[in-house]
Amino acid sequence: MSEGQHHLASHASLNPGDSLWQACIDQLAQELPEQQFNTWIKPLAAQVSDDFSKVTLFVANRFKLDWVRAQYAGRISSLLEKIYGQPVQLELALALRESSARTYSPPAANETAAAAEPPEISEDPNAAGFKNRLNTALTFDTLVEGTANRMARAAAMHVATTPGYLYNPLFIYGGVGLGKTHLVHAVGNKLLQDKPGSKVLYIHAEQFVSDVVKAYQRKTFDEFKEKYHSLDLLLIDDVQFFANKDRTQEEFFNAFEALLAKKSHIVMTSDTYPKGLTDIHERLISRFDSGLTVAIEPPELEMRVAILINKARVESVEMPEEVAFFVAKNVRSNVRELEGALRKILAYSRFNQKEISIQLAREALRDLLSIQNRQISVENIQKTVADYYKIKVADMYSKKRPASIARPRQIAMYLAKELTQKSLPEIGELFGGRDHTTVLHAVRKIGGERQQMTELNQQLHVLEQTLKG
Repeated sequence: MSEGQHHLASHASLNPGDSLWQACIDQLAQELPEQQFNTWIKPLAAQVSDDFSKVTLFVANRFKLDWVRAQYAGRISSLLEKIYGQPVQLELALALRESSARTYSPPAANETAAAAEPPEISEDPNAAGFKNRLNTALTFDTLVEGTANRMARAAAMHVATTPGYLYNPLFIYGGVGLGKTHLVHAVGNKLLQDKPGSKVLYIHAEQFVSDVVKAYQRKTFDEFKEKYHSLDLLLIDDVQFFANKDRTQEEFFNAFEALLAKKSHIVMTSDTYPKGLTDIHERLISRFDSGLTVAIEPPELEMRVAILINKARVESVEMPEEVAFFVAKNVRSNVRELEGALRKILAYSRFNQKEISIQLAREALRDLLSIQNRQISVENIQKTVADYYKIKVADMYSKKRPASIARPRQIAMYLAKELTQKSLPEIGELFGGRDHTTVLHAVRKIGGERQQMTELNQQLHVLEQTLKG
């Protein structure tokens, strides 16, 4: 049975047309970041022709239609063909209820970023009735502390208790699932606990882009400035999303200056350090770098154990320490993966009505463990990538920097982090003694581009399959 047929078989209870589309979005849910998937793919309605030759996707408005066509249509088409086994014609159409709406005219060619509002975490109004979007469950008390996040946590706590003074702005960077968002929500919740009247706003960078687009579209810049320039604390996630969006960067710069002038505090997160950001104006990067920049690293073993035990308790389950150590030794990359492993173990335990043990954890995580048990060496990755991109293995360790060499080297670093248990410094050492921040930058750059570039994603898929045998 092919992979596509397997997808269809797993949705056999649906009608054939629905099962084709469901299999497609299941795959997209695995490939895309959760925010992107929820904003752009999940709301789509599909109509599949009886002979499967055509799939029509209905989109809420003209802006979303253009964005889905530009960013996702190619990948959706190739997935539908792969699942069905034959070419499938893809069409995009406006949903009938929106078809009479006026068409969207973007303010600038490069400003067509996520103007659809991403799903909000919560909208608890503070004392002044201002919607702050904070998740009240994400506090300093519920954050597990360890050496990986100790400095970032201490800086965040300082900001929460004495905003507007030291560490302004506070710039927190680190990979996916390490707790950056938890930390910024904790700052907002702590400040409101101490000073309930404070005007606090948590926002994802995509939402800021959306607000800029709407302000230009509707000519409502007075309201926009009132919203952003009057804050006591601005918490903004994933500022790397500002790349290539000149007008958004201009407006963020203005808001940044206005807030600092009135001694309001700004806390930002990103997947890389300020100077590692690409396609962002130099004057904005210098502002990002003007306060305190701190990293959150992948959690060390003891911290991973504590996270597992704590999260199991939240589910009213006591996880034996030896089981937590077993899981923590095998799941190393981030907190999100740990949570996923824990969910599998708890579900497996409940379904089979068995107590949690190392053996049960081994059975529940057998797919994950089988992948990790196939020993893939960094040297093998370097050779495989060098062969694929037709460069010399020696170029992996050299100081040469032309794109034809630097890009395959970054891809090899990314795969080394994904497919081996090596730490960032260990990987750097194996690539000619490079610093761990160079490896970190490569991992985040390739990981981010993979989500956007179908061709790169396909190349990485081929390399991964080759290396995993």
